[in-house]
Amino acid sequence: MDSKKLHIAILASPGLGHLIPVRVLGNRLASLHDVKITILVITTNTSEAESQLLKPPSGEKLVDILPIPPVGISHLIDANTKMVTQLSIMVHEALPGVRSTIAGMKPRPDVLIGDLFCTEAFPIATEFGMPMYLYVPSTAWFTALTTYCPVLHEQIDGQYVDQTEPLKIPGCKSVRPEDVVDPMLDRNDQQYREYLRHGIGYTLGDGILMNTWEDLEPISLEALRKNESLGAVVKRPVYPIGPLRRPIEPEGPRSELIKWLDMQPNESVIFVSFGSGGTLSAQQITELAWGLELSQQRFIWVVRPPAKSGADESFFTSGSGSDGTPDYLPEGFLTRTKKSGLVEPLWTEQVEILNHPSVGGFLSHCGWNSTLESITTGVPMIAWPLYAEQRLNATMLTEELGIAVRPEVLPTKKVVGRKEIEKMVRTVMEYKEGKLMRDKVRQLKISAENALNKGGSSYNNMCDLLKDAEMRSKSLKSMSD
Repeated sequence: MDSKKLHIAILASPGLGHLIPVRVLGNRLASLHDVKITILVITTNTSEAESQLLKPPSGEKLVDILPIPPVGISHLIDANTKMVTQLSIMVHEALPGVRSTIAGMKPRPDVLIGDLFCTEAFPIATEFGMPMYLYVPSTAWFTALTTYCPVLHEQIDGQYVDQTEPLKIPGCKSVRPEDVVDPMLDRNDQQYREYLRHGIGYTLGDGILMNTWEDLEPISLEALRKNESLGAVVKRPVYPIGPLRRPIEPEGPRSELIKWLDMQPNESVIFVSFGSGGTLSAQQITELAWGLELSQQRFIWVVRPPAKSGADESFFTSGSGSDGTPDYLPEGFLTRTKKSGLVEPLWTEQVEILNHPSVGGFLSHCGWNSTLESITTGVPMIAWPLYAEQRLNATMLTEELGIAVRPEVLPTKKVVGRKEIEKMVRTVMEYKEGKLMRDKVRQLKISAENALNKGGSSYNNMCDLLKDAEMRSKSLKSMSD
């Protein structure tokens, strides 16, 4: 590669939901902005889907990928250690490997971008004279809540979930206590302390990239940039550069699933998937099966074995497990629905499915990667939040954007019954309300395309980021010469 190109290293924390947006960011920088990209991936050794993503596809290699060997943390955690704590410990323990990998690179990168769990890598960038940026593969609203949480920590006594009034973030939509991100559910847990630390860390780099765009979140972005109270906390430029999502794979042999979709009427199939890490209880799987059957709609359902612990149980093990027919579905379900539905174990080609003209709805956990894939393919949603910041996302989709329906009670608080599921599916697929949502999401799809096009807001923000990074890199090098 041309040694004069700007060379950016992007550090991805463990988990498919973090690796995917980092990979997409790297590919976009390399292909559209002529930047040399090296992706450093803190690996886990447990996810088959992650291993597949680390292998470059056939054809031209856009980016270099350097896996950071997994570090054992079993002696540092127990059965009760929550997800954010586990991720934070994994990143912390991997930092010596990250440092030695960067130290050994010839030539060394000019810039380091770390994802939302990699704020502890900032000192490594400082040591090697590199500007450091944070990449939040989520919303501006989530970024505002995370950076402002240390202030809320001082202002509010007691548990956030026990508050009777919404949590106020200056200039932004307030956050209902029940919608707070997972680490804020229990202020006494270690993952809350880790989240506070990350919130402070967000503001210590040279800028914050976010996987959103100007027209999707104008109010939150305005607050991050211009609100005096929030700006005093953030203190850094923000760069909405989205929506970045996985591309549709090049045309190859059509899978049996896609061939099945080819035979279905336009917008007649609802796709049901809870992302790379989401799982349901056995009782909820039964109710969902009955709800889909009662709705009499065509469906594709990606099913995982019932959760034994939390709703994020599969986060580190996506795509691992047996490929046999699930035995945890209602008796006779597969036989009764064999003409109208497909049940896929564990994992499937989500972007290709959502992009297929036969798909008319998406029942989703509202992970931000999946949400963007739904918006950018013009598919309305049933919002079924499970963990992380998904409750925030569900509220935005239903109340602000009007492109989704959701259960009356959070699925993590109460089993959603079959009749309510049937009604939500019919609403999206059959009723007038679903048509209105479809029209709105198609408008957002156009808005997203415009933002990413040359001259669009996200394209221009990426250009501004690269100018800033290049200027800072040159300045740091001249100081060290």
